[in-house]
Amino acid sequence: MKTKILLAGMCLSLAACESMDLVPKSQGNTESWYTSETELRLASNDFYILGYWQEPLSSSEQWSDNTTYRQTNRNPGSGGTVLDGTLNGQQYEVYALWQQSFKLIARTNTMLENIHKSKGAVTEEVYNRYAGEAYFCRACKYAELIFFYGDVPYQEETITISEALQRGRRPKAEVIPLVYADFDKAIAGLPESYGKDENIHPTKGAALAMKARFALYMGDYEIAAQAAKACMDLKLYSLEPDYAKLFKQSTKLNDEKVFVIPRSIENEVMLDSWIVKNGLPRNAGGYGSYNPSWDLLASYLCTDGLPIDESPLFDPRKPFKNRDPRCTMTIVEFNTEHCGFEYDPSPAAKTVMNYTTGKTQSNQDTRIVNQYSSYTGLLWKKGIDATWTVDQKVEQDYIIMRYADVLLIYAEAMIEQNLIDDSVLKAINMVRARAYGVNVTATDSYPAVTTTNQTELRRALRIERRMEFAMENQRLQDLMRWKLAGKALNGYNYIMLIDPTELLNNIVNKNLWFWGMTPQIDEDGLADFAALFNAGYCSQGAKRIFPEREYLWPLPTHDVELCPNLLPNNPGY
Repeated sequence: MKTKILLAGMCLSLAACESMDLVPKSQGNTESWYTSETELRLASNDFYILGYWQEPLSSSEQWSDNTTYRQTNRNPGSGGTVLDGTLNGQQYEVYALWQQSFKLIARTNTMLENIHKSKGAVTEEVYNRYAGEAYFCRACKYAELIFFYGDVPYQEETITISEALQRGRRPKAEVIPLVYADFDKAIAGLPESYGKDENIHPTKGAALAMKARFALYMGDYEIAAQAAKACMDLKLYSLEPDYAKLFKQSTKLNDEKVFVIPRSIENEVMLDSWIVKNGLPRNAGGYGSYNPSWDLLASYLCTDGLPIDESPLFDPRKPFKNRDPRCTMTIVEFNTEHCGFEYDPSPAAKTVMNYTTGKTQSNQDTRIVNQYSSYTGLLWKKGIDATWTVDQKVEQDYIIMRYADVLLIYAEAMIEQNLIDDSVLKAINMVRARAYGVNVTATDSYPAVTTTNQTELRRALRIERRMEFAMENQRLQDLMRWKLAGKALNGYNYIMLIDPTELLNNIVNKNLWFWGMTPQIDEDGLADFAALFNAGYCSQGAKRIFPEREYLWPLPTHDVELCPNLLPNNPGY
């Protein structure tokens, strides 16, 4: 008898399994498995368990300046421990990302150690494809671990406990080339496309795109640009003409989706009911409590391409008018239909239209009727429609990479190298033109980006990313890698006046609804609501706190305590 250890999460996740000389023939195991295409497919399917990919990063939007959640000074909670300054190694966010990543890494290593058993039974193409999937998933998980934790233990095989104890955190600089190497092996082995029944599996384009994202995050701009350009040159992807359609649960296979984990009500893989409830308006049976921030609403450019404090088109009393179309495709515009009801958060609107019954009813989405309705007055619209109210079961795909991101990764990587040419402007403008529903060449119909100044173009690119990817769990990572998190995430969320009667008398009845004056936008595209607060037009919500130490997360406490000499924690924890 011999004992093997699968290192599924460093010292925390060491899990012993006994390997007997007698190999059971009635079930899959590492001794008898990986010998046929069917077994390789079944083993690879295990790589795409939703939890490996979405935990906990599918919640990272709430740790940014794009969202609020019932936040006041009396009811704090600016997005969980990540934004209240208390992040530590015992928090769910910390150990979930660590644990889920290493679990998947262990599975990929098992595949790579055993796939040789299929040689002779499968074609070279099949062999390379499944090896490529393992390399792809391992690279993606190490990419996330490095970004959030810095130096990490690196494993590419199953090892014993004694061997594991001799290992510690490997310097980030040594691991990054290994991740690139895994991506390159995936790129070489993965096919460009599959049949429709295999859309869950990564392709060559997905590997190129994820490599480009990782390189961008690491500041390796030449590698990022090359990988993104190679993905673009495959000519397999395109932008979905209808931005709003892309995120609906009814939109499945789509040429913009480069890598997704699909959900299916039939297979009971659905969006978490808590997320559904928090996203739906209260009139439609939800809580309406996970909301866009005022910071996000202020970030959308006007239709002349200028920020709201520079554009003559902006009216703070009608904040949705004359804005980039993604504004009203992401945030519900006042006095429009949403999920079967008129949406009007004004305290003057005690009743609203129910479009299903054709009658007015009590308005549960105004705080003068229901104190727990949106504190910002804003609701998410992106991807949310009346189909969410059907048993509140939602099978919206979890999008990890889409083509718009590939284009903007390419543009940003070129900008940072100061290699600015027409291809850079085109990549940005393709994304912006799609939002306006026009071709990139129709520059009279949208505010095309034309500057070639590096500083100006960097700012334009960052604003574009925020408008394009709001509610897609990328904002925190963008702020961290731009070193803007300390600036953007230290301060207050601003919300409507807390007392609904005060809001009615001091804002609505004085014709100051929605904002009494225009917020100022700084050089980084960040909004300043201090003047509104000082004028008595709004309240301060919960305070965001992002300490400098949080540019790297702490290691899980259990692991550090188990291996204190080999696993020193990140500074400040």
